[in-house]
Amino acid sequence: MRPQQSAENYLETILMLSQKENHVHSVDIANALGYSKPSVSVAMKNLKANDYITVDSNGHIFLTESGRKIAQNVYDCHTLISDWLIFLGVDEETAANDACGMEHSISEKSFLALKKHLEEWKKTAADV
Repeated sequence: MRPQQSAENYLETILMLSQKENHVHSVDIANALGYSKPSVSVAMKNLKANDYITVDSNGHIFLTESGRKIAQNVYDCHTLISDWLIFLGVDEETAANDACGMEHSISEKSFLALKKHLEEWKKTAADV
């Protein structure tokens, strides 16, 4: 079952932060998303209960295999949609903001079709 949009946002944020830092804490997530620390704490409790994250004794947050899979899928979708919108002439900031909403509602079928189209376009553009 796919988690709610807010859970996907948290998981994606944890993934992105973990790529920059060795350790991710709740405060890092709160700062990145602009949420209150208590809100993030509740979300982390829910993500942990659903086995999407683990938290060690130092408060370091790690994605589980299932959490990482969801986070990576959301991140890949976000990146693809953002790149597509930029290709269409949308400025980077708007494309990134729009991709944040679209990444949660696009079907896998549409995502794969869009991905295939962009890969074919990039291949064609490289040949020119």
